[in-house]
Amino acid sequence: MDSRVRAGNLNYLVLEETIAQVEATDYDKLMEELRDTLNDIANMQWGLITSGSMIDLPPGMEAVEGVLQGMVSMSNSSAAQSLQTQYDAVREQFDAIKDGTTQKEAADGIRQLEDTQNNLVLLTESMYVQLSELQATNATLQRALDAMDRQIEELELRYELGQISSLTLQQAKSGRTTLVSQKQTVENSISTLTMNLQSMVGDEITGTLRLSALPQVTDQQLEAMDLEADLAAAKEVSYTLYAAKKTLDDAEETYKDAGKKYNYNESKYQFVQAQHAWQAAQYTYDGAVQNFELSFRTLYAQVKDYQQVLQAAQTALAVEQDNYAVDQLKYEQGTISENALLTAKDDLDTAQDTVNTARRNLFSAYNNYRWAVDYGILN
Repeated sequence: MDSRVRAGNLNYLVLEETIAQVEATDYDKLMEELRDTLNDIANMQWGLITSGSMIDLPPGMEAVEGVLQGMVSMSNSSAAQSLQTQYDAVREQFDAIKDGTTQKEAADGIRQLEDTQNNLVLLTESMYVQLSELQATNATLQRALDAMDRQIEELELRYELGQISSLTLQQAKSGRTTLVSQKQTVENSISTLTMNLQSMVGDEITGTLRLSALPQVTDQQLEAMDLEADLAAAKEVSYTLYAAKKTLDDAEETYKDAGKKYNYNESKYQFVQAQHAWQAAQYTYDGAVQNFELSFRTLYAQVKDYQQVLQAAQTALAVEQDNYAVDQLKYEQGTISENALLTAKDDLDTAQDTVNTARRNLFSAYNNYRWAVDYGILN
């Protein structure tokens, strides 16, 4: 699923091209171009300075010369201001590249775009798991519908024998109608989610899709989980925390600028405001770190809980398998009816569903855990 999203998702590919566009920037070449532009502007500025003394009129035209000189001076002054503005803007770009500010901003932008790409992949994987759950729910509803049909068939026979009222029979049929409606709703959701999933991987949108079984989480993978080490790794690669730290650094820079401007004088309300803004930024960052750590620890605990839930479900399934084997023998011996055997099979299927659900939940939680550790993304 990961590779299919990265190869076929249109939004992902747009981001990929944007990243490539930024990475294609030749900063050495760009600095040369900016340096040439600065020289050109400087030459034009020098031309303006020297042009003021170039008016040379015949004798007797002194009055006209004065007027023209004033007009040239005004024009040159306006042009000089415009050129200086251009020069300052280009110089700012040049200095930003020279000291690495532009490159750092570009790297920050790329990191944000890559984080968006990774979120697209995680979203698609979550959709896949959700679709798997819906298909399992649909299969469960179908078995419930089959069981209800058997029940209604039995009730109709009992009604004909006068053992139950028509109301009891109608209530059972009404329950079937409700079940059919629920199943239709699930099937509609499956179709919609399937189309969305196909769109996410760049496939033709048909509304039908055959899913492969989800990978099973191994005992070795679970044993390798190390809460503190994994948390440290997750914090290191988290873009959320990276962006929060960048916001904190910007707030600190603003505070320092205000301190220099107002000499750290707490009688100046502007400095006091900056001081409080800086303190608030620190609290905000600390809160972001705290929330990240809490969410990560919760996810770790969730994986461990789903592990024990799966183990309990597998134990219950083993019991139901033994019970069904006994009922099969009883049926072969003629001591129980076919309906009783089918009911036992329903119980076995329900136990298997519980195991399958536990496996999906464990996979989903563990997959989210790995995304947190490897990419710093908390789903």
